[in-house]
Amino acid sequence: MVDAQAPGLAARVRELGAVASSGPGWPERLLAECALLHLLARGWLAAADGTLPDPLATTVRARVGLRAKAATVLAEAGAREGGMLRDEWLVLAQRDTEEGRLTARRIWLYGRASRRHALLLGFAAGGRAPQLTLPVGAAIDADLAFHPGAELLRAVLGERHGPPKAGFVPGGGTTDDAIAAYASALARDPWQEDWPAVLSDVVPVRAADGGWQLAEADGDTALPIAPGLSRAALWRLVALSGGGPVTVFGQCGHRGFAPRAAWEPAGAGSAAVPL
Repeated sequence: MVDAQAPGLAARVRELGAVASSGPGWPERLLAECALLHLLARGWLAAADGTLPDPLATTVRARVGLRAKAATVLAEAGAREGGMLRDEWLVLAQRDTEEGRLTARRIWLYGRASRRHALLLGFAAGGRAPQLTLPVGAAIDADLAFHPGAELLRAVLGERHGPPKAGFVPGGGTTDDAIAAYASALARDPWQEDWPAVLSDVVPVRAADGGWQLAEADGDTALPIAPGLSRAALWRLVALSGGGPVTVFGQCGHRGFAPRAAWEPAGAGSAAVPL
């Protein structure tokens, strides 16, 4: 699959080895991943014979690993009227992960006027850090060009209209809103593992099973905090809250909510605290 220039599909196959014997319930998780691989293979065949709608066919090709280059996305967006989206973009969070021999950097943005989320993705090889970097918590006036496809999230940074400036607290929603947004993303892209969301007025509290969750301060619903959050990040979030409501940005997915940044209670300040 690597030789066939299908790195996305190859990565999903490699990840199957980590699922086996990974803890209670691993057979079900392995079966689910195999089912998604089968669905992707069927989608590839349907895209090839033209029976998939264009946005979904583009998404299938991207999941296989055939994405348009950043320069192409920028050029095509610039040639279309309204193809570029200019906004004051808040830098929500930045996270580096190792993906094979590459370091992948994900930067999440939130548009002040559009209230739209965007994801910038950069790569570097040989242990180097990706060149793409933006100050977390700052706001930038810039143009974005979004990749074609059904996910409506990944973007390319275009022209910047000035230096970064002080950020703001992003507008958020409820835990139900986050779940609904993730469900909508899954309907467009069945291989979407999570979706960015900002939760307003939530409190980190202990769950009955001993884990942690983000509970609505004025409601009866909560989202479990997904596995993988470091102990240091968890305690930063708890300390920032102090038992009161905070605004939290993260990724809502089938494993719960993965916090990436938080803001102090209303009126206390607009500085983002990375998690």
